[in-house]
This record gives sequence, structure tokens and C-alpha cells, in this order.
Amino acid sequence: MKLILGIDEAGRGPVIGPMVIAGYCIEEEKIELLKSLGVKDSKKLTREQREKIYNEIIKLTDKYKYIMIDPKTIDYYVYKNKLNYLEFENMIKIIKEIKPDKVIIDSPIVNTKKVVEYIKNNLKIDIEIIVENKADKNYPVVSAASIIAKVIRDREIDKIKEKTNIDFGSGYPSDERTIKAIKENYEILKDYIRKSWMTIKKIKRENQKSILSFFNHSSSNS
Repeated sequence: MKLILGIDEAGRGPVIGPMVIAGYCIEEEKIELLKSLGVKDSKKLTREQREKIYNEIIKLTDKYKYIMIDPKTIDYYVYKNKLNYLEFENMIKIIKEIKPDKVIIDSPIVNTKKVVEYIKNNLKIDIEIIVENKADKNYPVVSAASIIAKVIRDREIDKIKEKTNIDFGSGYPSDERTIKAIKENYEILKDYIRKSWMTIKKIKRENQKSILSFFNHSSSNS
């Protein structure tokens, strides 16, 4: 039986919360079962659908794994301009632990050859490696990995909201609730915020301008 491993991530872009990299491995003969369960790119499923499918796909195999990467670690790699390598390194960890015959990866970058070369050079295990953009749309085993990654991240976001008692929305920079929450509750949320993101730098600049404007205004009125 040929073991096929799919790898994908969730949460690369948000300004709040972790990134999750997941691997899901199944016998090649069982891939059709994934299709019958409605497995597809996690972004095309509702949260309720993802949770339901997640519960079903983990019954099919015990060969799945996820790695949660906290904002502080993400910041460290971003400041070194090595965010892609953070993903590559954790993909390698998953491959080494699961030991599949073949791995299919949803590429985090356009240059898929670079991903293949880095993984092959650092993996030192002779397996077939396929790296594609949008692999989560084309391969059910990668879709399954994307569902696991997304479900785990969603659950973690719920935990953060519960701990902080702040509903900051999705955590993405495009979400107005997220930006509002950061501006109003930065100190409470700071441990969960990616400080290397341009979003945070922009908010800090705006705050500094507001403070400067306040003092200039106060000075002119005195």
C-alpha cells in the first residue's frame, strides 16, 4: 500500500494568532473515500462543514499531524526574511515523522522548484515529492490537510478570544473588527499579535501621529 501525504497550512496571512501547518497521510486506495466525504479546499467550506469533515477524515488514518507556530516565532523568521523557510522546515518535520511514500505540498510560494530543492536537500529521504500552487484544490489528500490546519487554527482563535474576552473577528488585516480590536486592546492582545506585520507598524505610526498632534494642540492652547 502506497502512503500519500498531503501538506498545507492555514493562517499565514493573519496579524493575530498562530499559523498551522498540517499533514494528512492515507493509503492511495482510500483517496476516493476522501472525495465521498466532501473533502475540498477548506476555504470553500463553511466552518460547520469543516468540523464535520475533520471528524470523519481523522477516523480513516492515524497518520496525521499538525504544528502550531506562534506569533513570536513567526516574527523572528519575518525579521530575518525567512518566513518561507519556517514553513519548509516544519513541512520537513512532518514528512520525517510520517514517513510516506509520496508527499504532495501546497506551495507557499510561486517558485515550486525552490520548495522541492530545499526539501530534498534537507530531508535526505528518497521519496517522491510533488509541489504545486493550489494543490489544495487539485488533490483531496492536500485538501484534507488544509481542513485540519484550518479547523485547528479556528479552535485556537476561539481560545484566544475566550482568554482575552475580546471578539477580534478573523484576525486578518482585511477584517475591520480585527484592526479596531488591535487599536483599542493592543496591550491585552499583544502576545497573540504578529508585530512584524506592516499592519502593526502602520497602526503604531498612526498612534504616534495622534499623540504628537495632541501635544502640539495642547501646547498651542497653553
